[in-house]
Amino acid sequence: MPTAAFDAARRVRGRSTACVVVASLGGLAALVVLAFLTGSSSVSFGELATWLAGGDVDEAVKSILVNVRLPRVAAALLAGAALAVAGAIIQAVLDNPLASPNVIGVNSGAGLFVLMAAAFFPQVPWISPCAAFVGALATAAVIFVISLNAGVSRLTVVLSGIAITTVFGAGMNTILIVAPDAYVGSSMFLAGGFSGVLLRDLAWPAALIAVGLAAGFSGAHRLNIIALGDDMAHALGLHVRASRLGMLAVAALLAGAAVSFAGLLGFVGLIIPHIVRFLAGHDNRAVLPISALLGAAFVVGCDLLTRVLFAPYEVPVGILMAFAGGPFFIYLIFKNRRGGLD
Repeated sequence: MPTAAFDAARRVRGRSTACVVVASLGGLAALVVLAFLTGSSSVSFGELATWLAGGDVDEAVKSILVNVRLPRVAAALLAGAALAVAGAIIQAVLDNPLASPNVIGVNSGAGLFVLMAAAFFPQVPWISPCAAFVGALATAAVIFVISLNAGVSRLTVVLSGIAITTVFGAGMNTILIVAPDAYVGSSMFLAGGFSGVLLRDLAWPAALIAVGLAAGFSGAHRLNIIALGDDMAHALGLHVRASRLGMLAVAALLAGAAVSFAGLLGFVGLIIPHIVRFLAGHDNRAVLPISALLGAAFVVGCDLLTRVLFAPYEVPVGILMAFAGGPFFIYLIFKNRRGGLD
């Protein structure tokens, strides 16, 4: 009887996860279409369908779709998926519901190294994603070392991340003062946004994000084992420390690649994994891919809202995310006050 009940519960959970995936795909598709149609110059659905089918459209419309909307939508999709999965991995590795790439300083580390690379190697086109990965990985390693110290609480890890973010923020501002031409569009970079992104800017980051997503999805079962506790994980034959470091490297790769073209987008990796776990449970084999879908949809939707709400002005999407993410972070602090943050 218990076996039958377990099988029934597993089937119900499987159907629920499938429904979440279908709904996420549908919402993502709808938002992508709206993102192509909406902007300072509107495009009709018929023109979009004709262009997608390879038909002839007005040259002005084609220029808007190819040179403006396509790079922007592609950048939002890549950044949303990468940051959401990175956040889900970091929360699982550190066993900390308040952890995310921006909260623990991974984004700031990537941003600092991007500005340093732009200042010292301005003529190397592929240096930004590589520098972002190195900065993100170095920061993640520091946080991981802190989290391993005996007696260090979850709250201490978060406070350490905030301190690191403050120091790296000072470093970025110093670079921008000393070398003001180090990074074109630095204000957009620091706030986080997709204005001016070109398809050629996405080539290297897209490849790195594809590798990171594949590695994250394939390692999701290790995160499930880690969640059982170190003793149980060791008993099951998992090398816990190596697995944690490896998955943190994957998260750093994803966050760093996203920062290299999207700037310091915040709170995607904090909000989305919590929503996914509420909808689909805690199995990371489902959490990571659904986080990629919902993260992509969330960033595309936020970017679309900034174009609609603040038209004709161009407001970085990172500002809107900060308005949404700040209250959500405070909510998580109160929610987990009894859950051992201290």
